[in-house]
Amino acid sequence: MARSKAKPDTPTSPAAPTKSAREPSPPPPTWDERLIDTLSPWWVEISGGVLALIAAVTLLGLTGLSQAGLLGTWVQWNRQLIGWGAFPLWLSVAAAGLHTALRQTKRPYHIAPLQVVGLEMMVIAALPLSTILSQATWSEAVRGRGGGLLGWVLAIPLSDFFGPVLTVLFHLSLLMIGFALLIQLEWNDLLSGLRRFAAALQQWAEQIDKREAGQPKEKAAPRTRPRRTPTPEPAIAAAAPTPAPSSLAAKKTTSSGRDPRLPPLDLLHEGVTYQSPATEIERKKEIIVQTLADFGLPAEVTEVRQGPAITQFGILPGHLERPGPDGEIKQVKVRVGQIASLNKDLALALEVPRLRIEAPVPGRGIVGIEVPNDETGVVRLRSLLETDPFRRGKSTTLIALGADVSGGPVITEMSKLPHLLIAGTTGSGKSVCLNATITCLVCNNTPEQLRLVMIDPKKVELIRFNGLPHLLGQVEVEAERALGVLKWLTIEMDRRYQAFAQVGARNLSTYNSKIARYPQTEPLPVIAVIIDELADLMGLYPAEVERALCRLAQMARATGIHLIVATQRPSTDVITGLIKANFPARISFAVATGIDSRVILDSTGAENLLGRGDMLFLSPDASSPLRVQGCFLDDGEIDEVVTHWRHAMSDKLSTDAPWENLIERQTFVDERDEMLEQAIELAQKYDMLSTSMLQRRLRVGYPRAARLMETLHEMGLVEDPKQGGRTRRSFTQEGDDPIGQALAEDE
Repeated sequence: MARSKAKPDTPTSPAAPTKSAREPSPPPPTWDERLIDTLSPWWVEISGGVLALIAAVTLLGLTGLSQAGLLGTWVQWNRQLIGWGAFPLWLSVAAAGLHTALRQTKRPYHIAPLQVVGLEMMVIAALPLSTILSQATWSEAVRGRGGGLLGWVLAIPLSDFFGPVLTVLFHLSLLMIGFALLIQLEWNDLLSGLRRFAAALQQWAEQIDKREAGQPKEKAAPRTRPRRTPTPEPAIAAAAPTPAPSSLAAKKTTSSGRDPRLPPLDLLHEGVTYQSPATEIERKKEIIVQTLADFGLPAEVTEVRQGPAITQFGILPGHLERPGPDGEIKQVKVRVGQIASLNKDLALALEVPRLRIEAPVPGRGIVGIEVPNDETGVVRLRSLLETDPFRRGKSTTLIALGADVSGGPVITEMSKLPHLLIAGTTGSGKSVCLNATITCLVCNNTPEQLRLVMIDPKKVELIRFNGLPHLLGQVEVEAERALGVLKWLTIEMDRRYQAFAQVGARNLSTYNSKIARYPQTEPLPVIAVIIDELADLMGLYPAEVERALCRLAQMARATGIHLIVATQRPSTDVITGLIKANFPARISFAVATGIDSRVILDSTGAENLLGRGDMLFLSPDASSPLRVQGCFLDDGEIDEVVTHWRHAMSDKLSTDAPWENLIERQTFVDERDEMLEQAIELAQKYDMLSTSMLQRRLRVGYPRAARLMETLHEMGLVEDPKQGGRTRRSFTQEGDDPIGQALAEDE
């Protein structure tokens, strides 16, 4: 031990510098410097605590519990200045201080800046009102009566100039505006409340009229406009076989504002925002810049966009010095591909499982490095429905997908998609996305506006929506019946096109606007078709399902029929080239490999997603996918919305599926002649049918065509055979053709 201690002091050791040759070490930090370094990250919290302490001491003085020394003078000044308003003022200051001191904790509430403005506006408006009501003079206001000196200044000069009545009305209006800001009451909510109040008064007046007339009291119901007798104009009726009952009163309410039957947003849970600490953001910026510099790539972080799940660091590539052909040193820009190739190296340096590099970010001139946050925030559906982009949207078919990398809402319109393909592995958030989409649609559309068709081969995800008045029939869970549903949709599409042609309309909105002048005519609703697991259907009936989906995707947009198809197996035998070509809008959740990402999005990137709602959304009008954190919706929220609709429209719930007859016919066809299915399609396509037409169209002989004709008659698709081989009408199964009759009568 003695030898080891003496070794550094031996002059013969060349590796050991002498004490005089060493550089002087910096002095150790003093206690005050160590204290400042320790408390520097907590200055905001400390300031909030000090502010809350000052407010608490002031409130003790205002209540008379302590009046010693300077506190008494301080309390006297507050009373003279704002009178009784000192209590709410310092209570709000104490709350603000506690809110600031606890900023690192998860708060179960959310305070908007306008709510704070509304509270202070109420206090300021109440000061002059209390001065006017107490009739305080200047000397009394100095002693703290009423609203103090501030209340007297805001009340008496205005009262002398405008009069006491106008002054009181002015301050009352400010008080009401502040209260509206505090409870976040918007103009549309006020109009909806006034409409409900007017409807209640109208029902009450009707009941009084019935009592005076000696009629028994009936259950209150919304008034409907009496149907007028049609004039020489043709009475055009909707061609859809299953329209939902509605009234003109309901249609007017929907068009003028939010329908009172729609579920209130209070049924959904509020979201809590989460922001990473500033020190954590700075640490990651330094790591990114240093890692790129280690690989000889100078760059700087020019912007940071923080979202609920990831933080995108905007990297601006720098320049490298390289000799040119003439020997001069030139500045060469760092190539984007060099930064994109360091994906795994950056993930290792940042100690994250995976990250995604968007090189470059479209339209921004930077390279985006998307790093997962230490804690993922939850995006709630309610927080998206309450945003301005969603509220100001003119369409009722808006869909809230989630939040982007900067935390902004991502809203799309179903009619602009017009069909959506969703894929992702199990547990990545695919079913939650479907549930949120369905809930978003039924929260903003009545059954008169939107009808739903759901197919769920897994039998566990979508059945919770059974009982919605928007739903046609029930959620179909059998693959055999799903084929019948798809065939019914193609028939419904052709039927709508026939109706459009008769009135000269190009799409659903034009058709509904043209038939609005006929009070006995119901508008056609939008139909959203949701298929939860496409792989199961494609495995059993690949040709039939692909043909039906492609035909609907190509032609159903104008008729108001939109498809939302999801699958957890993104392989080419499920998402075929024809299906992918007809679904321009796609969503990819986390997948296993880059090959699966290419199948869905035609590009890689989905293999680097985090799961749990992290998605890439490819819009039809976008050149590259957008990263979105999908909104979360639990089972309790879905049950609340479904229960609300069941109670709101309990008298209009129906489980009858419009495709039942088609499925029964399909079963009958499978047991009979294979040509019968083609004969049925001809009977549904043409108004008139004959045996000779079957011969020509099906290329069969007369005996077989005659047997097919008799079978069609037995199935109720055509009328009784007529003498002389005459043609027969084919509308007995679905009912008369009101549009054709109306036009014939008009001619």
